[in-house]
Amino acid sequence: MVKSVNSFEQLRDICDFKNLHISDYVVKREAELAEISIEDMRLQVKKSLDAMKDAIKSGLNSKEMSISGMCGDDCYRLQKRFAVRGALFGKLFEKITTYALATIEENLRMGKIVACPTAGSCAIVPSVLVAVSEELNIAEEEQINALITAGEIGRIISNKVALAGAVAGCQAECGVASAMSAGALCQLLGGSNEQIFNAVALAMKNLLGLTCDPVCGLVEIPCVKRNPFLAIHAVTAAELALSDVKSKIPLDEVIDALEQTGKLMSPTLKESSQAGLAKTKTAIELEKVFLKNM
Repeated sequence: MVKSVNSFEQLRDICDFKNLHISDYVVKREAELAEISIEDMRLQVKKSLDAMKDAIKSGLNSKEMSISGMCGDDCYRLQKRFAVRGALFGKLFEKITTYALATIEENLRMGKIVACPTAGSCAIVPSVLVAVSEELNIAEEEQINALITAGEIGRIISNKVALAGAVAGCQAECGVASAMSAGALCQLLGGSNEQIFNAVALAMKNLLGLTCDPVCGLVEIPCVKRNPFLAIHAVTAAELALSDVKSKIPLDEVIDALEQTGKLMSPTLKESSQAGLAKTKTAIELEKVFLKNM
């Protein structure tokens, strides 16, 4: 019988006991649960990885606007600027931010994306995973391992907190995506299980309280630009963890805080568009125009 793992402490204990890396344990467990081979399970993950890469490619080559007309050409703008003058942080920064915008803008166009963990946060994990892998020439096998780890991070968090802005704010969407990305990147760069847990904790605890206040009730403002910002946030968390900077608060307790913060957050700041950015003077005017054109 497959043992149920519902916390990061349980995951740490079982991986330590079996002397396995997180991805190795998870892929064996999921293959057993699905009653398929490990090779077939990895092929399932590869399909998601390929879909992420396809979304990036499509997004990089389009500046089609969303139906609202408010978003859709930011990736084009960024690429145009970087072609003239490179980013201060170099080529990898350019790739991560453009890949993030490319992916989230594909979501606006109803293109094919991988919700990881949600559609509104779909660009954070792919942008970091794909950009770093390209720049460092990391093998596909290792990319798949990192994506497996990211998935396990999201699964465990979802056992305690619903990954939806309407339930716990954007901390449970883009926040969790950034934490998943930090853990995946940490693994991609050779981090230990303990360093992965610290990367997740560092990313997550610095995003507690992130509200979901979409303008016009659409997954556009501030969602689109939030994806590249939190992709870079994930890189910061991974770099710290790989340097053995530790979270003083254990990861499971950080998730407890995420759950509590979500419960305390006003319903007006949880995807209802009743407060925050959604009710600024400019947002109200945008909403009037949007409703008039519907």
